[in-house]
Amino acid sequence: MTIAGSPDQKLNRRLRLGMVGGGRGAFIGAVHRIAARLDDRWELVAGALSSDPERAKASGQDLLLKPDRIYGDFNEMARRERRLKDGIDAVAIVTPNHAHAAAARAFLKAGIHVICDKPLTTTRREADQLAKLARESGLIFAVTHNYTGYPLVRQARAMMQAGELGAVRVVQVEYAQDWLATRMEETGSKQAEWRTDPARSGPAGAVGDIGTHAFNLAEFIAGDEVASLSAELHTFVEGRRLDDNAHMMLRFASGAKGMLWCSQVAAGLENGLRIRVYGEKAGLEWHQENPNYLTFSPLGEPPRTIRRNGYGADEVSRAASRIPGGHPEGYLEGFAQLYTDVAEQIAARIENREPNPFSLQVPNVEHGVRGVRFIEAAVRSSQRKAAWVDL
Repeated sequence: MTIAGSPDQKLNRRLRLGMVGGGRGAFIGAVHRIAARLDDRWELVAGALSSDPERAKASGQDLLLKPDRIYGDFNEMARRERRLKDGIDAVAIVTPNHAHAAAARAFLKAGIHVICDKPLTTTRREADQLAKLARESGLIFAVTHNYTGYPLVRQARAMMQAGELGAVRVVQVEYAQDWLATRMEETGSKQAEWRTDPARSGPAGAVGDIGTHAFNLAEFIAGDEVASLSAELHTFVEGRRLDDNAHMMLRFASGAKGMLWCSQVAAGLENGLRIRVYGEKAGLEWHQENPNYLTFSPLGEPPRTIRRNGYGADEVSRAASRIPGGHPEGYLEGFAQLYTDVAEQIAARIENREPNPFSLQVPNVEHGVRGVRFIEAAVRSSQRKAAWVDL
């Protein structure tokens, strides 16, 4: 449990991280572990790495955890880590979606900060309950929408806030892949299996997995909330139980309009996350597969290319950059930025000081709730033949 100290207290160690899920065969667990270590602010010291006790033990041994810090389940881990003098400062929850809520509750009740993968939960009711518990606890609760950690995404947001685009008119966002264009869930792929299973993934497939990222990115950059949407969810692969493609129209609270497309059956696309925002005075465009460049197009002028930590970069994006311009940064660094920002927030509490303001851009539990509301609204709209549904 992290407790604020005296004004002269100084954190002279790495923060201690625990992990729930992410054991053998898991993709995202390794990503989180690499990201947490990248800026040397965290050390993984404990884990309940699988719901299978034997796999959990073997996974902990793989990661060289001490035997007494390898747990068979997250409840045991939360109870014991709370009592340890050198217990974890925060836990990363990287399980399939259906297990997020119970694990997060256990650690919040134990007084431990939470870093949770998205979507926050599989139902709006659970999301609202978890958000209430997080608010009451006063603990840090981060949701790893990792694309918000990219330097030029943060610069795009800052440019919007500074009025460089004027009032937003149109937001176009898409996230398209092709890895589920066939029945991957029947090939032994663990990632495909749980993502296409309603019991573990929740009520949506592509919408919950990658549509939530597109939705979060649109709201993050535009600085505006989607008020309502009209969605049509599709399942193109025969026999699949959840959607693998969706088209949506969006209405923002400010009056701006938007469109969102997410797909996991778009042949030839690997990780095609792209966003375009158009205001009264200018437009912005950013592509995740080429993330070190941001296109800024003032009305009536030639487009300008802003380079990460290079030409046109501002202090916001430079603060999230690690290496000189021209040396690519991307996916792992985006995750790492969120871990570093959370570390700064926790360190500030321990040292009884204000955190660096740049660290406060991490999506929190309220953004997680927004994501769950988005999923449920999209499913409900599609069931009603693309009727407009409020979030």
